[in-house]
Amino acid sequence: MTEPRYPAKPVPGDRVAVLSPSSGLPGILPLPYELGLRRLRDEFGLEPVEYPCTRKMGSTPQERAADIHAAFADPSIKAVIATIGGDDQITVLPYLDRELLRAHPKPFFGYSDNINLLVFLDSLGIVGYHGGSVMVELGRPGALHPLTAESLRAALFTRDDHELTLAKESGSVNGRWEDPRTFDDEPRMRPADGWTWHNAGRVVQGASWGGNLEILSWMLMADREIRPAAEYEGRVLFLETSEEMISADEVYRILRNMGERGLLRRFPALLMGRAKNWSFEQPLDPGAGERYRERQREAVLRALNEYAPGTMAVLDVDLGHTDPQLIIPYGGQVRVDGVARRVVVTY
Repeated sequence: MTEPRYPAKPVPGDRVAVLSPSSGLPGILPLPYELGLRRLRDEFGLEPVEYPCTRKMGSTPQERAADIHAAFADPSIKAVIATIGGDDQITVLPYLDRELLRAHPKPFFGYSDNINLLVFLDSLGIVGYHGGSVMVELGRPGALHPLTAESLRAALFTRDDHELTLAKESGSVNGRWEDPRTFDDEPRMRPADGWTWHNAGRVVQGASWGGNLEILSWMLMADREIRPAAEYEGRVLFLETSEEMISADEVYRILRNMGERGLLRRFPALLMGRAKNWSFEQPLDPGAGERYRERQREAVLRALNEYAPGTMAVLDVDLGHTDPQLIIPYGGQVRVDGVARRVVVTY
């Protein structure tokens, strides 16, 4: 594996690219997008720069790849931030110029379908950043969650160690982005349980790898940017699930298949995100939502016990499709201290 390198960070006043490598939802849902742009300017001091596909629904994979190339090659652009995810970024990967991206490394922020680009950059030895989309985190109704803002600011501007903070509240219920009234108030939050530790009692440190479980399963099926299992030895795995709220059975099956491939046992530690447990398609009440999360925890531990019995795990970490959201450096260093019950990432 190529030794990972951290790209240079932006400073307030810099220009940052705002791209839609997956879905061009800013073109049809402008309210959270415009709010996110304002916050980039007003709260983070950065100047967002849009590209041809940023607000374009239905752009081709070649067009989106051209935007990525243009943003990375422009020396005045100091970071690249995804507007939102989607479901077909895997089709963009064949059109990406490895040598261009390797020659112009930049911090890339995104998650969900943007796992495709994060895995691609990781294969080039470039550290990326899992989280921080314009429409969801920066465009959050009412205000950014303080923990999200703290984590995103540290990931954008510093190269320091940053301890992940246990959230005291969590939210999954969203309002309609088409409705301006959605943005009058912050989303509803509920008290959050603590992290669940499994096989704690030691310390693991390594470069991270992982992301959204559904997207990774597609990449594994397509054999796209997935290296031989042995090359992941000693890395810290992090996983999470999306608003599609796949069943606990499906979570187990994907992890089982990763186990059959020989992947799971390569990772001495796993950070599992707090599962999003409400969507417009599955509007679970609080009790049903907690049962959904519990079944997912059971599925994860079942797979680990069968395929990676020595792996240490921390469940319900606020990463991925969570509110608040903590940024994980993709390919960067993560220290999981089971003795002290601490997780520290290097931005």
